[in-house]
Amino acid sequence: MHFEFDNSGSHWYIHFSGILRFCILHAARMYAHPTERVRFGDFELDLSTGQLCSIEGPHPNNKVLLREQMFQVMRMLVERDGTIVTREEIKSRLWAGHTTIDFDQGINSTIKALRRALGDSAANPRYIETLGRRGYRLMLTIEYPESTSGPVLDRGQKNSEQTATEMSDSAGRVEPQIKPRWRKAAVVLGSAVILVGGGYLSWRNFRAITPPKSERIRLAVLPFQNLTGDPNKEYLADGLTEGTISQLGRLNPEQLGVIARTSVMGYKHKDERLDQIGRDLSVQYVLENSLRGSGDHIRLTSQLIQVKDQTPLWSHDYDYPAQDILNIEDDVAKAVAREIQLRLTSQQRAGLSRPRSVNPQAFDAYLHGYYFFQRDTDKDTDMAARYFERATQLDPNYALAWVWLSRARNWEAEEGLIPREEGHSLSRVAIERALALDPNLAQAYSQMGRVKFVDFDWVGADDSIRRAIALEPGNPEYLDQAAFSAAKFGRSDEALVLARQAVELDPLNAFSWGTRGEIEYYEGQLAGAETDVKKSLELSTDVWPGPFLLSEVYLTQGRLQEALPEIKLVRSDYLRTYLYALAYATIGQEKQSDAALKELIAKYSTRRAFFVASVYAFRNQRDEAFEWLDRAYAQREDDVANVKFWPMLKNLHDDPRYSAFLKKIHLPTT
Repeated sequence: MHFEFDNSGSHWYIHFSGILRFCILHAARMYAHPTERVRFGDFELDLSTGQLCSIEGPHPNNKVLLREQMFQVMRMLVERDGTIVTREEIKSRLWAGHTTIDFDQGINSTIKALRRALGDSAANPRYIETLGRRGYRLMLTIEYPESTSGPVLDRGQKNSEQTATEMSDSAGRVEPQIKPRWRKAAVVLGSAVILVGGGYLSWRNFRAITPPKSERIRLAVLPFQNLTGDPNKEYLADGLTEGTISQLGRLNPEQLGVIARTSVMGYKHKDERLDQIGRDLSVQYVLENSLRGSGDHIRLTSQLIQVKDQTPLWSHDYDYPAQDILNIEDDVAKAVAREIQLRLTSQQRAGLSRPRSVNPQAFDAYLHGYYFFQRDTDKDTDMAARYFERATQLDPNYALAWVWLSRARNWEAEEGLIPREEGHSLSRVAIERALALDPNLAQAYSQMGRVKFVDFDWVGADDSIRRAIALEPGNPEYLDQAAFSAAKFGRSDEALVLARQAVELDPLNAFSWGTRGEIEYYEGQLAGAETDVKKSLELSTDVWPGPFLLSEVYLTQGRLQEALPEIKLVRSDYLRTYLYALAYATIGQEKQSDAALKELIAKYSTRRAFFVASVYAFRNQRDEAFEWLDRAYAQREDDVANVKFWPMLKNLHDDPRYSAFLKKIHLPTT
């Protein structure tokens, strides 16, 4: 029995002769042995179907249909009943005759998936023990239900080692040997075939996931596993992970929430249980993907799994020439959309069906650039910029490559890796080119928002970010951007809603928690700000704003003894000096505050005039505060954009000069 999937996404074709042979074979087995089940621990395994059923766990009778490779390994472990199954034996059983498979990766992946199905752990195993690099053994004693007439596995090693294909072939040889006493069974089986066929087609129509009316489906795309055997292909696996997340995230955000890349990449190379991932990310479904390839050929295996019972709902292999790999993301998105019954507009459906034509070498260069950019260091960003520039040279019409070239140049300019004016000019030219090529590219509008922010065009930046959100409302990076933009314009309620939405879609992203805490702090919600910044620090000790924001919260609350240790943890010299000036002013130690302020002015006034103004405003020295605000504006300091909600400037709000300053920098006065 086998199925074929039509890539048009509309039909499954069932080979009924295979079903007939399969049913007759298993009816024959049923007459010989009433059951083919074995038990170990909390589980019962049906050796005839590969179905694993929990019998004593917290969710009795939950059933998982093991994939073929998982089933074969589980069967080998059961057969050996506590003795070792070597890795070489697993290789021979699963991949006999193959020469292009990374066997170590494949075995590790299969054992990992099997442990996940059993709720087992490599660190503290209960079911499957790893014996060095030699192999594995089942740790629990095998039991047989009373209805079994004897150990099923005693029927012969040859039968136990049959693959699914071999079982089907051997079934074909049984058909001519049906004796008269089997006629009744054959009639029943003939009817069963008709029922199976009709029932399967009906099942295909109704089995898809129907989301509860009151909530969205939440899905996590786990990092693509690189099973090519080439560690240099990690860039390809990471790039496809991001592309698939983006493609699914933009389909129908009101119905489908897709967890962001930052949160899922933490599971890369980790053997985490699916139920734990479900709890961490609050998702009902995960999409697992693995990547294999040889030469100019790529194979992607994709599987959609329901978290609550770890049931595979759909899986498929995609085979592509390497030059067509860009279309993988579209094909996977179409399949998932069909399975979960997403309501797509005709425009969205057309977009998924339209082949994307990009020079293959340009796409490869773009993926390399994206890989280096995500490593988040100055050296890697320079390497990323070179790859993005190479991509635009290979394919001048590749809009996405122009977007990321703009981002890389903007980073280099802000970090002083290239002259600031030159870097911003290069960034601006690149993003204008991207939008000219694709006026409906959300990433381009998001980056244009950054560019306009540098230009002090706050209104233009806000409009660009709003456009990005309209095109991709499910992207948490844009939500964070929009939250800050809304706060700058005094739209506090909107800012908080956007920041909370970003955390929901990126729950393990320390920056998103820090952003939410920062906006809560600006809005005077100090308890929430403290909780969220502590959560961000749990996720990453290096996160911005981290100790800086926690120090400000404590100072605002008058908790000086708790603020001082946090100030020491702030890595930036100018921010630490700024905080000490505020801290000493809080407790009335004017000389110490003056000393810190003088140091701030002496060392950092040419770049951080805004913070000098903030200290003066906090100490209610208004004339000096406005003088330094004007200097910050003249120096084109980015922090000037925060003037409307910056808590340390509140003493200036009732001064007529404050409204005049807001008008000068094109921010609303109300």
